Amino acid sequence: MSFNNLYNNYIFKFPKIIIVLLFSSLIFFGYFANNLIIDASSDTLILEGDKDLEYTQLVSKRYYSPDFLILAYSPDEDLFSSNTLKNIEDISEKLLKIKNIASVTSILNAPILLSPPKPITALIENIPTIESDNIDLDLVRNEFINSPLYSDNLVSKDFKTTSIIINLKEDTIGIKLRDERNILRKNKSNSNISSTDLEKLLIIEEKYNSHKKDLKRINEETIKEIRNIIKPFKDKETIFLGGLGMITNDVINYVKQDLKIFGFSILLFLIITLIIIFRQLRWIIIPIVTCFFSVVITSGILGIFGWNITIISSNFISLQLIFTMAISVHLTVKYRELFHIHSKYNQKELLVKTLSSMAKPCFYTVATTIVGFSSLVFSGLLPVINFGWMMSIGIVISLFCSFILFPILQIYLDKVTPNLSFEKMLPLPEIFSRFSTFIGKKIIFIALIIFIFSVIGIIQLRVENSFIDYFKNNSEIYKGMKLIDQKLGGTTLLDITIDLDSEIKEEVYINDEDSFDDDEFDFLDEDSESISASNQLFFTSAKMELINSIHDYLDKQPEIGKVMSFATLLKVGKILNNNNDLDIIQLALLYSELPDKYKNIIVSPYLSIEDNQAKFSIRVIDSMIGLRRNELINRLKLEIPNEVNISKDRVHYSNVLILYNNMLQSLFKSQILTLGTVIILLLLMFLMLFRSLKTSLIALFPNVISISLVLGFMGWLRIPLDMMTITIAAISMGIAVDNTIHYIYRYRNELKKDNDYSLAMHRTHMSIGFALYYTSVTIIVGFCILIFSNFIPSIYFGVLTSLAMLMALLSTLILLPQLLILFKPFDNKIF
Repeated sequence: MSFNNLYNNYIFKFPKIIIVLLFSSLIFFGYFANNLIIDASSDTLILEGDKDLEYTQLVSKRYYSPDFLILAYSPDEDLFSSNTLKNIEDISEKLLKIKNIASVTSILNAPILLSPPKPITALIENIPTIESDNIDLDLVRNEFINSPLYSDNLVSKDFKTTSIIINLKEDTIGIKLRDERNILRKNKSNSNISSTDLEKLLIIEEKYNSHKKDLKRINEETIKEIRNIIKPFKDKETIFLGGLGMITNDVINYVKQDLKIFGFSILLFLIITLIIIFRQLRWIIIPIVTCFFSVVITSGILGIFGWNITIISSNFISLQLIFTMAISVHLTVKYRELFHIHSKYNQKELLVKTLSSMAKPCFYTVATTIVGFSSLVFSGLLPVINFGWMMSIGIVISLFCSFILFPILQIYLDKVTPNLSFEKMLPLPEIFSRFSTFIGKKIIFIALIIFIFSVIGIIQLRVENSFIDYFKNNSEIYKGMKLIDQKLGGTTLLDITIDLDSEIKEEVYINDEDSFDDDEFDFLDEDSESISASNQLFFTSAKMELINSIHDYLDKQPEIGKVMSFATLLKVGKILNNNNDLDIIQLALLYSELPDKYKNIIVSPYLSIEDNQAKFSIRVIDSMIGLRRNELINRLKLEIPNEVNISKDRVHYSNVLILYNNMLQSLFKSQILTLGTVIILLLLMFLMLFRSLKTSLIALFPNVISISLVLGFMGWLRIPLDMMTITIAAISMGIAVDNTIHYIYRYRNELKKDNDYSLAMHRTHMSIGFALYYTSVTIIVGFCILIFSNFIPSIYFGVLTSLAMLMALLSTLILLPQLLILFKPFDNKIF
């Protein structure tokens, strides 16, 4: 069936039915679009099948490590003033009334161990807190400032800021569902799953996703309640909420806010730009309606499949607006051009001619754009893979909606004489045509210089993910994270676990320098179970020396703020023991007799006797200028085994810093290092379209220049490649390819008239050049509004997308024509 017959025999024959079907589809998919959820949880930012993820989950089981939030409190008065202590008490009491909070740790209930120092047995019997009787606050102040347990952790070194640690209740249901799901997933990946277990996996997946939604709501409510509690204090004093859960929650809110405010603003600017350019109502309504239909239908399809919007895919709506607007503008410009060429055509004939003329180039632009986004599918990160599919589906829907709505919305309208006042007022394509002719072959050398300049910038690209850099300096979340970074030991979590030597190479010893009364350990005979033999054998001097050495090494690293491990307690114990190291009996006593509420603070998070392991909890200073997370990780992996002379296989790394770094490195490899593969695929697509290697290579060159300049721009300006900006290569490719195909396709048709390459360039500029010009101006103006966002990634997206559009336009209208004129790729015989 020919293209003309399709429209004349079906679409134009039953326009009312088509309109009803379209609006029915809009309502249907609009309903499911409500299921689309923004998900910024850590689950969406980790690699599928990441072994470090499995190990992180294992560590969270072995060690007491609840999810937590932190309040950084800098009162106007002294930390030990009655008003400050009363405020902390009031805040703590209110926090404990929130359902999702398990416990609160502050200077009020932190164990006082050194004020004054006591024998271990006496200390264990009655561990005081600041609220206990006969407490010397001057001694406690000195302990908080100097104790390795509390300095840069519970209080700042200047004693002006304190933390209130909010431990959240353990998500036992979610952990159980996740573990069951992971086991079944592993069996499935190994092709070792029965049909019954496969059905069970689907059920568990559904339950787990539902539970995640409930947990997300609970976390939102918890953070909201905490902020309501601290709100009365913010007017007079400095208090901020921090923690990974808060960052996740706020990122979601920022994305939602940008989608609402700037989504409307972009739409408004698009409308204003279309009014200025076309100055006729139908050419404003049709593109906007088409964009609306395509976005709603795509969102509905994503809602049906349960694909959530993540941080990475949060801009898919904006990108779909770009591609839908581009197709609509191309159809509009073609219609206006054909109006003058075929003045005797009626409305139907004009519409069919417009659509048939643009069908092939639009189809190939869609196909090549999908190829540009195909690199995302190989990232290994599910949200990025989904983003690639989202864009592929969205672009196809944009093509479908444009080629249906453009004729249907005009079928009952009369022809309209185009208003060409904007073209006459600012004929930029004509100016570019003259400039391209004037500069001639020099533009190729200029392009090569730009390419070299860009490559140098690309070399300087760094792969980093700093949450604090997502927010403006004057925002609440930035100020809070900065305060925690500078005063309370850092924000980004890293865990290092050491497999301790299982061989017993030393005898149990008691430090000869210590003097103990015989009665001090009489309880060992009375209750031999109080200290088990395994506990005694665990606390050997070699193990303790190893833990101390690694702790001291980590503490010296400039990127690391606070290090907490069992060595922290060893250092406190040394002070308690007259500046002598604790021996095996004392350590076993401390471990066995310490009350659980204190053991969970200073022991259980750092030792696993059953697994013969020790853990180091590290907080990295996220706001440190020049921080290179991947370099830090690689350095630790290299130096720790050498520092303490152990095998590297005994050292394991986990938690947020590792998982996010793995994700970023994978994205970098899949997006940047595989650009060569994508370019080869585009070359193959050009070969299919143009059937000429020379033409295909010419078409490819401006695209490479555009992409390299955007990436080079990021490198020179030190804009990091992170989870938000890593996809800009695919986006730039998609935008640049569209312009190239439309231009060469039209140029080839214009060349058929007289085989004059220079005149063909001028005619192409004055026809399709205006479509490229209008599309670029509309998108650039619309997306520049994002520079007013409070969310830095949105600003980057707006700037980089606008830059990609500008470079695609300049390379297509200035560089590409000269390449065609110089190399003359089209053979006369094909005409």
